Amino acid sequence: MHTEAGEAGAAVGRFLDANATALARLGASLRAAPPAVVVTVARGSSDHAATYGKYLFETLLGVPTATVAPSVSSVYAAPVAAGAKLCVAISQSGRSPDLLAAVEAQAASGAFVVALVNDAASPLAGLADEVLPLMAGPELSVAATKSCIASLAGLAALAAAWSDDADLHAGLAALPEQLPRAFALDWGAALPLLMDARNLFVIGRGYGYGIAQEAALKLKETCALHAEAFSAAEVKHGPMAIVGAGFPVIGFATSDKAGDAVREMAKAFVARGAGLCLADAAGDNPLALLPAIRTHPATEPILMLQSFYRMAARLSVARGLNPDAPPHLNKVTNTL
Repeated sequence: MHTEAGEAGAAVGRFLDANATALARLGASLRAAPPAVVVTVARGSSDHAATYGKYLFETLLGVPTATVAPSVSSVYAAPVAAGAKLCVAISQSGRSPDLLAAVEAQAASGAFVVALVNDAASPLAGLADEVLPLMAGPELSVAATKSCIASLAGLAALAAAWSDDADLHAGLAALPEQLPRAFALDWGAALPLLMDARNLFVIGRGYGYGIAQEAALKLKETCALHAEAFSAAEVKHGPMAIVGAGFPVIGFATSDKAGDAVREMAKAFVARGAGLCLADAAGDNPLALLPAIRTHPATEPILMLQSFYRMAARLSVARGLNPDAPPHLNKVTNTL
């Protein structure tokens, strides 16, 4: 896991180089005939990347974006309404049966299918109108890392190509150099908080929410920690009732207004006596124990996740676990 996570910068560089022509073509096509809606099809880490993509498509393009429930097709065989849709399918393997069934149903309804997939020879690639290979290379650890980061970068690249946003293009171009820097950042301050923990919250908002979801999953599968991800807006409600003295919280704060909400919640957690580990890309925050790189707000969460992966691998080993082979899990999940 540690080694593969450390390869993410090179993987993103390969992705951007290999897919530059296809992304430019897709961007021009989407601007000329924009879909009314975007639907995403994904599971696990790929679905957390899809959450990130949702915020990109809705904030940069104003196009409503929703996640498809694969069981609607694989279990219920329900019809899918026709319409001008973009279907973005995200998968490391491209082989999960329920994901394939959902993509087939979307394609049959007239959706234009874009596949972000690490295995360019997979069945998913065969279903797509446009394939954007993730170029992450073989991933042997069950816990997906570099393929997830490549998926996040791929969604940002698709949004940048479609919106023709110069600032986001620049942020993406910097990622291959920034990711190794992010991986080198020391998040060891989180280890004392999490070594003996059993439950915790992971908080983000906006572009950072999908990254909070992914971090919570990784803590479950590699560190045997019950971690729940919340938006900084949603956690204000019922979940706050269980936050008290020493309760662990990890926060991801971007440098934009969404990050302001995380920073405000960080103060509230500290006031309740919670054990807070905050990454804050805005900088100059005395509550931020975890270093972060300030860049484009949409790419900051990708860099934070890269720093987190290194810490999670270290924490897993420290807790006596094997992050490469979590119990009861397989690399390809054959969900029907």
